[in-house]
Order: sequence, then C-alpha cells, then structure tokens
Amino acid sequence: MRDLVLLPGFMCDADLWRDMEDDLTRLGRVHHGNLYDDDSLDGMARRVLDAAPERFVLVGFSMGGFVARVLSLMAPERVAGVAFIASSARGYTEAEDTRKKATLTIRRVRTDNEPTLSGALHPDRERDPVLLERLRGMSRRLGKAVMARQVALVRRDGYAELERITCPALVVACRQDRLRRFEETECMAHHLPRARFEVIEDCGHMAPLEQPHTLAAILADWIDRERL
Repeated sequence: MRDLVLLPGFMCDADLWRDMEDDLTRLGRVHHGNLYDDDSLDGMARRVLDAAPERFVLVGFSMGGFVARVLSLMAPERVAGVAFIASSARGYTEAEDTRKKATLTIRRVRTDNEPTLSGALHPDRERDPVLLERLRGMSRRLGKAVMARQVALVRRDGYAELERITCPALVVACRQDRLRRFEETECMAHHLPRARFEVIEDCGHMAPLEQPHTLAAILADWIDRERL
C-alpha cells in the first residue's frame, strides 16, 4: 500500500485534513508531517524526512508546499510524486517579509481574542461560524511558540528550483483564493517538468476545509493516472 505524507499550511494542524480523512485513507496510509518545531524550510523538510516512510506521495498545502519543494529536492529518490495545493514558489522581498511578520504577529499573538480569518475563505463563507472556529481552533492549539517559528521562515524565490523536480507533480489552484494570487500557483505548473494543473472553483484558500471531497477526487485521479 502507498504512503501519503501531508504537510499543512501556516498555523494548521491535522484538523485541516479531517473532512478528507476517509477519502485519503482509501488512497493509502496517511502520515502527518511535523512543521511545528523548526524555523527554517530546510529544518522542517529534514524533520519530515526523518519520520517518513522510505517512499511516499507528498502533499503540501500552502506553506506546506514550500516545504514540499525543498523536501522533493533534498530526497528525490524517496518522493514518488508531489502535490502543491494553493501554494507558491514566490519569494518575499525584505519589505514584504518585515510587513508580513508584523501583521501576522499582531493577528496571531493573542489566542484569547483572535480576529476572524475570513480572508482565508471564499467570500460567501467568510462568516461561516464552523469554518472560522476550526481555523481559530488550530491556531489556539498550536500556540505562540509555533507561530513564532513559522513566522520566522525565510521564503526565497524557488520557481527555478521547481524545474529540477522530475517526479510527477500536481498543482491545484483555488479560483477565489484571496491569500495566494492565482498566477503564483499557476506559474508553479509551468516550471515543473511533469506537472498537471487543476483549478477548484467556488473555493477560497482553504481547499481542504471548503472543498474537501473535490480536492480528494483530484488527488485520487492524479495518483491513479500516474500510477503512484
């Protein structure tokens, strides 16, 4: 049976994948990568590799996609295929990095009075109390220390690096994603030698929460077609 290694996004834990659990377990054994104890993409990738099976299909959501890129280049012989969901390979300028860290610190540092994360959702779902509470719940469980480490990540431009990932790749963009520009995700597919590009309609950034079964079906079809 194949193994799937799932890499979550910023301040997300295993609950991110909860609604996909049944679909994913039909595809193989599910492993959740630890992106919580390191403050660099290299460190995260090494920790995931240390705990991962010998060969696996890698699925990276958002920030997890940045780690998936690094990991796929670090140990190409172990990655059967890699999926990037609502992700990017664009680096941040120094000004953008400073501004993002300041904004995220203000938004996330108080777990007892967090503002809603409505911008992560489709405009029609931005006030959905269940989805918002799941986002807040993941943030509260992970806490300030994890937030500080993930905010500290340095993200350099990695589009050229994608050209060296030769295993089958899947790139999934979300049409109404307000956190990740559509063009950034689409550009990943242009740089990956063996990429399949899919778009989920009626979906904001949080595809595993908003369109779990659609996303699972895309993953299943890709895995089947590539015989991973």
